[in-house]
Amino acid sequence: MAKYSYRTQGTCSSQIDIEVENGIINDVHFYGGCDGNLKAVAILVKGMKCDDAIARLSGIRCGMKRTSCPDQLATALKAIKEKENI
Repeated sequence: MAKYSYRTQGTCSSQIDIEVENGIINDVHFYGGCDGNLKAVAILVKGMKCDDAIARLSGIRCGMKRTSCPDQLATALKAIKEKENI
């Protein structure tokens, strides 16, 4: 199992810690942001394939911002896939 930390950009959360094994998300933890909503996002993506989470979360915006915490999670997962070749 690989563990990653991703510094978010343009969101209320400042960092996302992610555990991935064989292209499957095992755990996600957001630092900062909307606590209840981000706990729900973390629970919903647990056990999901990285590709599926990326497809569902990419492009979600928060109000007038160009990104959101879920979109930043998708960005982090893309970076992990690139790094790990999964």
